Amino acid sequence: MQLNPVPYGGLKPIEGYGPGFFRIGGEVWQGPVLAFADRVEAWGGFEDLERLQALAGQIDVLFVGTGADIAPLPGQFRRALEEAGVGVEMMASATACRSYNVLLSEGRRVAVALLPVE
Repeated sequence: MQLNPVPYGGLKPIEGYGPGFFRIGGEVWQGPVLAFADRVEAWGGFEDLERLQALAGQIDVLFVGTGADIAPLPGQFRRALEEAGVGVEMMASATACRSYNVLLSEGRRVAVALLPVE
């Protein structure tokens, strides 16, 4: 099987992660992060909703990585995003990283909010 590199151009793919960190677009970020096609920002976790709600109409889906294992999203967090019109999918952070990269490579309007694996 031949593997071909995915061309991301100037986009910000997730290149790796480990205990407490993510490597995105060539930079290492400690702690929770938000990643978009064109930028990466620190994220304050489930209480940090305002920036995520503002994504309504700008993205097709927001993946939320819940850490090493899949975990339910806090009810208020999910409701606030859905009421704002932001489609949200929860998954373990490793799965969220892979899913984000696939949609990013397809040119989809995607963002990811990640809690680190410990």
